Amino acid sequence: MDFGKVAVMMGGKSAEREVSLKSGAAVLAALRTSGVDAHAFDPREKALEALHAEGFKRVFIALHGRGGEDGTLQGALDLLAIPYTGSGVLASALAMDKWRSKLVWQATGLPVPDFAVLDGASDFAAVERRLGLPLFVKPANEGSSIGISKVKQAGTLKAAYDVAARYDSCVLAERYLAGGEYTVGILAGEALPVIHIVPAT
Repeated sequence: MDFGKVAVMMGGKSAEREVSLKSGAAVLAALRTSGVDAHAFDPREKALEALHAEGFKRVFIALHGRGGEDGTLQGALDLLAIPYTGSGVLASALAMDKWRSKLVWQATGLPVPDFAVLDGASDFAAVERRLGLPLFVKPANEGSSIGISKVKQAGTLKAAYDVAARYDSCVLAERYLAGGEYTVGILAGEALPVIHIVPAT
């Protein structure tokens, strides 16, 4: 199949820029090996309008974090009428936002770990008592473990909140659940095999 000229969207401006550059380089190499006319495109360096000017017909999104996974880029590409990989605007926005994702899952009856939304005025000791220790604190709209802390000792939740709040105004404290990390991709409505993610550390 001829995909035309494909932009591999990588880099960007988010806190996950370096991860995105690595992902993008791997995608670019794989596409070129498969005979696709693929080229790197960093939206930190070029405006999206350049996609049309440079003759790109499709976009493979390898951006991570805000601006790439949160529906922002997807909406811009929809306006430019350029097809892209991944989910659309609404699904991307919900998937990136851990708090709103939890609200959707709860509304459908799916179990989620108990959590609390934190701000600077939160009663941190009360949250520790309610959720128990250990617990995790994370920015609601970041990925790649950016800004995440595992709180193990009473009285340290506020410090973990301060770390997460550097990345997002919405911060979650979440009850710790032991277990592995798994992901399942969906392609054209079909679930792909389950992948067990084993962290390097």
